[in-house]
Amino acid sequence: MPAFPYSTTYGTTSTVIAVPPSLSLRVIEAAFPRKLHEYWPKLQEKTRTWLLEKRLMPADKVAEYADGLCYTDLMAGYYIGAPDEVLQAIADYSAWFFVWDDRHDRDIVHGRSADWRRLRFRLHAALDSPEDHLHHGDPLVAGLADSVRRLYSFLPGTWNARFARHFHEVIEAYDREFRNRTQGIVPTVEGYLALRRLTFAHWIWTDLLEPSAGCELPDAVRKHPAYRRAALLSQEFAAWYNDLCSLPKEIAGDEVHNLGISLVTHEGLTLEEAVEELRRRIEECISEFLAAERDALRFADELADDTVRGKELSVAVRACLGNMRNWFSSVYWFHHESGRYMVDSWDDRSTPPYVNNEAAGEK
Repeated sequence: MPAFPYSTTYGTTSTVIAVPPSLSLRVIEAAFPRKLHEYWPKLQEKTRTWLLEKRLMPADKVAEYADGLCYTDLMAGYYIGAPDEVLQAIADYSAWFFVWDDRHDRDIVHGRSADWRRLRFRLHAALDSPEDHLHHGDPLVAGLADSVRRLYSFLPGTWNARFARHFHEVIEAYDREFRNRTQGIVPTVEGYLALRRLTFAHWIWTDLLEPSAGCELPDAVRKHPAYRRAALLSQEFAAWYNDLCSLPKEIAGDEVHNLGISLVTHEGLTLEEAVEELRRRIEECISEFLAAERDALRFADELADDTVRGKELSVAVRACLGNMRNWFSSVYWFHHESGRYMVDSWDDRSTPPYVNNEAAGEK
């Protein structure tokens, strides 16, 4: 029996989620209890309103699909303990990120190379000076500016600069994916894993643990092997489990960016063998996280010396580690609740029904 077997999608406790056997991970259901930030119902409402106000999704798409996509559920299950205004900014940014990912995909599918190139440079600019782009004509540019402006208000400028640096790298990784997909290049397994850490924005979601904990972590803490390994493994799990769940969707869309597709193309595996290898890697990742978590908790104990600063850092590290753990269950259930992965219910398996196929911002 799952630890938290009920959908949050419609605010009910009566919908039991059935996880397909090929995607079921008993260890997640048993050892990673699901939690949800108490602000979640308001979060869902406000992010839905924000998507409308920023024109990031058409009103009919928001009404029909926004709640069922469960973007707010994912963040409310991750950043437990975050102040409400921090969680709201993160959730809006996350929703923006999904919309951006969809635009990127549609630009590739429709061959809109010039539109993508223009958007890429505008996003870089908005990241560096959000105040100057709040009223940009392209909703994606204005939406990024609004969300990062709010994120930049919680911690010192050193954190802001790090977040911006990490997201500049993500934008460029999306450009590399754009080129791979338009040219039909399937990355090698190792090449894919390195690129995936950027396109999945591993270090962005890890950075956001800090405003959630109300404390910027110094480099000596963030880069400590115990902390960094636990952070990396939590994100690797999410990226690889996403690949496992989205494999049918991405095969239908002639994708080239999926660990399963790289395994088939470059390691000579059948599709069935690739799925088994994906599961093996995912399960190994969970086991390794449990060991890394123990090491990181010992590190947190060591930080708690007789100083106020030491105790503050110890508490913050423990909060961040707790949310790394929450990421496992939140990601797992998100993939079985969100309409984003229900390919079999779409009229066209290669075209998500919640996307707008027009090139927004280029009227």
